[in-house]
Amino acid sequence: MINIRFPDGAVRQYEAGVSAMDIAKSISEGLAKKILVAGVNDQVWDLSRPITSDSSIKLFTWNDAEGKNTFWHSSAHLMAEAIEAKFPGVKFWVGPPLDNGFYYDIDLGDRKITEEDLVEIEKKMNELAKQNNVYIRTEKAKADAIAYFTEKGDEYKLDLLQNLEDGNITFYTQGNFTDLCRGPHIPHTGFIKAIKLLNIAGAYWKGDEKNKQLTRIYGITFPTQKELDDYLIMLEEAKKRDHRKLGKELGIYTMNDDVGPGLILWLPNGAVIIEELEKLAKETEEAAGYKRVVTPHLAKENLYLTSGHLPYYADSMFAPMEMDGEKYYLKAMNCPHHHKIFDAEPKSYRDMPYRLAEYGTCYRYEQSGELFGLMRVRCLHMNDAHIYCTKEQFAQEFKAVNDMYLKYFEIFGIDKYVMRLSLHDPEKLGQKYINEPELWLETEELVRNVLKESNIPFVEVKGEGAFYGPKIDVQIWSAIGREFTLATNQVDFAQPRRFKLSFTNQNNEPEIPLIIHRAPLGTHERFIGFLLEHYAGKFPVWLAPLQVKILPISDKFLDYAIAVKTTLQKAGVRVEVDERQEKIGKKIREAEISKVPYMLIVGEKEASENKISVRRHGKGDIGQLSVDEFVHNIAEEIKYRKAD
Repeated sequence: MINIRFPDGAVRQYEAGVSAMDIAKSISEGLAKKILVAGVNDQVWDLSRPITSDSSIKLFTWNDAEGKNTFWHSSAHLMAEAIEAKFPGVKFWVGPPLDNGFYYDIDLGDRKITEEDLVEIEKKMNELAKQNNVYIRTEKAKADAIAYFTEKGDEYKLDLLQNLEDGNITFYTQGNFTDLCRGPHIPHTGFIKAIKLLNIAGAYWKGDEKNKQLTRIYGITFPTQKELDDYLIMLEEAKKRDHRKLGKELGIYTMNDDVGPGLILWLPNGAVIIEELEKLAKETEEAAGYKRVVTPHLAKENLYLTSGHLPYYADSMFAPMEMDGEKYYLKAMNCPHHHKIFDAEPKSYRDMPYRLAEYGTCYRYEQSGELFGLMRVRCLHMNDAHIYCTKEQFAQEFKAVNDMYLKYFEIFGIDKYVMRLSLHDPEKLGQKYINEPELWLETEELVRNVLKESNIPFVEVKGEGAFYGPKIDVQIWSAIGREFTLATNQVDFAQPRRFKLSFTNQNNEPEIPLIIHRAPLGTHERFIGFLLEHYAGKFPVWLAPLQVKILPISDKFLDYAIAVKTTLQKAGVRVEVDERQEKIGKKIREAEISKVPYMLIVGEKEASENKISVRRHGKGDIGQLSVDEFVHNIAEEIKYRKAD
């Protein structure tokens, strides 16, 4: 008999070789019908896989991230089977699950896939799903796997096999489709009830533009038709809110081939938003006791060797430049520079905590295939700061950072969020992570306790920590339910030692500080991209590039319109006058399209009474107000950063 431990701590005994499905059935037949995959000793397993020793177990349904991930991975295999049925001889690269849905990269040779083909593939997928074909896992020796794909002439799978160790190679088969795959998969195709193939794209093999371009097909599936229908409605709304579309329409940013991919050119309207965000951050950080610093855009190689970013982070950094016999790198992160500032003058316990803040410009070499509007760029402006503190101060400082997040969430109307506590993987110490097992456990527990005591919702994720310590990734949801990674809050026990940082404690002895890396507003690029989609381009007044548009009914009232503009400008309002000789209806329509929060219409009555007719974007006419009354109202909105 073996002992199986459940998440609530309960332990049951089963015969060796029992499967997760058997265990589920022993609890409830209803549960057994809902589960898709199992967690066995923190590894995700097929429900049919035998468990032969004492283990911990979790049972995942569609409502769990592991369940969705497995569901969509299995759906990718179902799509591959349908593609192979329509295009015999097709070759497959990889078909991973995504945050929403899945894709498969395929090589069709000289053939081109069309939208009409997608309809046929989708139809075939529905047909195959109804066959309830079981996903069968088999283990193969590496030599047998190589022979299998050599016979098929599949250079893509042979390439994957090069990096796999003998004894760890698995294949999965469902229906007439077999593929090299780590798994796991859902029990059978019958769980997949609703299918939609979304689009076709090109993707270079291995993400390298020097390689052959493959065809990438994206799709999504659900266990019910209603969930698919709801998702497609959300997708249509998301298209309207796409930050790339809105960014162009509202004159926020542009990109240019001569400048380079992933390098954003902020237009005047975008620059206004950046300035307002920086103003908010600076006010907040000054009140919280941060000191502002400025650091250069590059540094010598030795700085990043000391920090440990080389070689851990080398793939994400631009290639070095040779100058004066030295290698220089574009700055990919601000922290090493801040450490040097901390170390520039002696510190004592009276200086702690020591908080340094900077809206620093960093450069990251994202692969060309991963660049995406404002969300994945190569030059980014980060709301960065580093807090140097004692171990006794850590909990209070870490909580203060989290409280700052909550304040920002309230200002921007972010109602749904979760903190993702990213931990290390003990098996990758010395490879992906600094080899300090005791410090890892200690600092992870410190962060965990702060989150618990603060009653902040959080989940734990193994294997996603920074190389120098655990971190929190802040996940937020936009107004239409799209998930974004906003920012990070990281603990660092490694770099203080690497840079030999210290302060003199109360016993007049040197002591090593802890470091908190934090960036509550993330980067301008990602956060403005989120805000464009969150607000659908309709920024609150304080953040809107243009806050007021004055619309004179005719040229006779242009002087009055300009006088109103001058009054508003003196109050710090961003305002323009539409001086064109156009009908007032057209002026209003175009101001609405531009999403200007306030339109002030002035004609004979308004001019004679020193009033304005006020129109609010998306809400229509508000009525007539005196100029002074409107100035007072809008100044209050701006000062207190009121939401609409």
